[in-house]
Amino acid sequence: MNKKEIIILLVDDEPDILEIVGYNLTAEGYTVLTAENGAEAVKIAKKKKPHLIILDVMMPEMDGIEACEHIRKVPDLQDTIITFLTARGEDYSQVAGFDAGADDYITKPIRPKVLVSKVKALLRRLKEEGSSDNIVKIGDLVINRDEYKIIKDKTEIILPRKEFELLSLLASKPGKVFKREDILDKVWGNEVIVGGRTIDVHIRKLREKIGDNSFKTIKGVGYKFVV
Repeated sequence: MNKKEIIILLVDDEPDILEIVGYNLTAEGYTVLTAENGAEAVKIAKKKKPHLIILDVMMPEMDGIEACEHIRKVPDLQDTIITFLTARGEDYSQVAGFDAGADDYITKPIRPKVLVSKVKALLRRLKEEGSSDNIVKIGDLVINRDEYKIIKDKTEIILPRKEFELLSLLASKPGKVFKREDILDKVWGNEVIVGGRTIDVHIRKLREKIGDNSFKTIKGVGYKFVV
């Protein structure tokens, strides 16, 4: 998929944000749509089916949290990547955003070039046509789900099963924040009763083997894989 085919919906009630961020994303080659409030965003999303939605939290008519909840109820938009724009220090907005179905958040104010970099990282979640779900390549990391094999910098790394499954889950969607309860459900399921501390221990071990910078803790929410 080339950049022109990727549709990004930018939603903010500040004209300056729409103009500056929209300009930089368009200059990067993406197709950018804009909306000034949540209600308008929901209508555009249903019609245009964007690959990525960047949502401001505080907006008139319908705020970003409510808009996200509406968008997530549309079957055709289940795989759309949603990231919030939040003011620095608005931890409550970030947690509420994740609860509403967002994948990540971007803190304002942010330099346009940094935002473009974050957008590129989020869009790495989009699967190339014909790519295999069983072999994931991210930078210098290769995850072979068929053979339970990890290769980093051309060196094979042996991981215990749960560490492998945890890494495989997080790396399946770089930039997406996985909630702790979702990680427990998808990696451990009903096999055994474990606590949240179990995830922390496995993340620590993965950081030692894969690299500390590859994993980011989102306080009070969960973890994400960083490229």
